[in-house]
Amino acid sequence: MNKMAHLIVIGAGPAGLSAAASAAEQGLPVTVLDEFTEPGGRMPGQYHEEGSQGWWIGKHVSDELITRCEELGVDIRCGVSVHGMEYTTTWEISTSYGLFTAEYVLLATGAAEIPVPLDGWTLPGVMSIGAAQVLTNVHYVKPGERGIIVGMNVLSMAIARELSVAGVKVAAITLPCAGPLAGAAADPTASVKLLLQLSGLAPAAWMRAGGKLAATMRMEKLIARCYPHRGFRLWDIPIRLRTAVKSVNGQDRVESVTLVHVKPDGSPIAGSERVEPADFVALSGGLYPLAELAAVAGCKFVYSPELGGHVPLHGERMETSLKGLYVAGNVTGIESGLVAMAQGRLAAASMIHAAGLGGAGGEQRVQEAIRGVHFARKHALIQFHPGITEARTQLYQQWEHFSSGSGA
Repeated sequence: MNKMAHLIVIGAGPAGLSAAASAAEQGLPVTVLDEFTEPGGRMPGQYHEEGSQGWWIGKHVSDELITRCEELGVDIRCGVSVHGMEYTTTWEISTSYGLFTAEYVLLATGAAEIPVPLDGWTLPGVMSIGAAQVLTNVHYVKPGERGIIVGMNVLSMAIARELSVAGVKVAAITLPCAGPLAGAAADPTASVKLLLQLSGLAPAAWMRAGGKLAATMRMEKLIARCYPHRGFRLWDIPIRLRTAVKSVNGQDRVESVTLVHVKPDGSPIAGSERVEPADFVALSGGLYPLAELAAVAGCKFVYSPELGGHVPLHGERMETSLKGLYVAGNVTGIESGLVAMAQGRLAAASMIHAAGLGGAGGEQRVQEAIRGVHFARKHALIQFHPGITEARTQLYQQWEHFSSGSGA
């Protein structure tokens, strides 16, 4: 007779809650730990269009998942910080509320924002783009009356639209000034390449078709050279690809920013500086996988720029190099919330099958969940990095190399 395994999920976001609900549906006792005071992760602050599916409203999805987990008896514990993990005969999880043990652990710790340091960024009124999102969509508080977004990437564009829909005035989206810490974020050509991935979100059909064509023909260098300094408007927001924020100005709070025109390579054009009024500045450097706990546990890692940086080495079934430890969501690579949810369901199916609790249909459920991840990835309108599918294929090849013994 199989012993009923106990699953601990670390992270109550889209991947963690989806995994918890799926595992509990199969009779697995589940405890979810999250350091935030409420479950849901970043979902309650997110909403965006998903093509013909209409608006994806994270608050609704989050509420549905939380309700389902509660109905299934999932033990969700918020305000609990995990600071250590070790495997002996079972997993021992050290937390701010004592020690938890489990035979299976799912890391669904999500992602963190990459800061964009610039002159004046310590002034009150300067915040991350994620903070502006939470203020607006979760707490229903405007971050300010007139703001500038610094950093042109998938994250900033998606949240800029959310802010605009909520009635927040975004005066412009610009680049950071070139420097050793800005890297490719200050390069107009690199920014064009990222923006072309978002052409499906454009309000006009000709923009969507043109963006897709430009991406196919790799026209990012030409676009960067020909892009006007005044920019174009998207969702009534000026997209200033050839303008950078040189500094944030003010005494006790943000009062203005100093803008400068830049060349196609991102270098500033001398004498083009001007001051633009603003009372908040949102910084967007993108996201990276929040994988510190995987490192503490002793996971093997691989580096993949397409996935957002260093990620735990794992297989397509979401298993890691450590017994009983699985991963799902942005800790495995930066993708959309829909992909994270599909990965959570896959991780649950894999753990249940590995525990011998899935019965005769266990492997079939794993294969169905794998197809679900592929479907979510293929149809996700928002793609944070180009080449994600290829990067996943390479990662799983590395996993096969490791798991066969040749890479151990």
